[in-house]
Amino acid sequence: MKVSFDRATDALYVRFSDDPVAETAEVRPGVMFDYAADGRIVAMEILDASRTVAADDMKKLSLEVA
Repeated sequence: MKVSFDRATDALYVRFSDDPVAETAEVRPGVMFDYAADGRIVAMEILDASRTVAADDMKKLSLEVA
């Protein structure tokens, strides 16, 4: 999994898989899911992330695996 935040565009991008993106759908305003050809979600992008995700949470991005 790869997580990146672009301050210039205020976009948070989470990539779950290296599989090619076959389709992108906006699931709610400013939130896009990228899908593989078989329908699996391979990535998620949040635009205007600083307005959608709390600033304190953006500073401490972490990965938890259960």
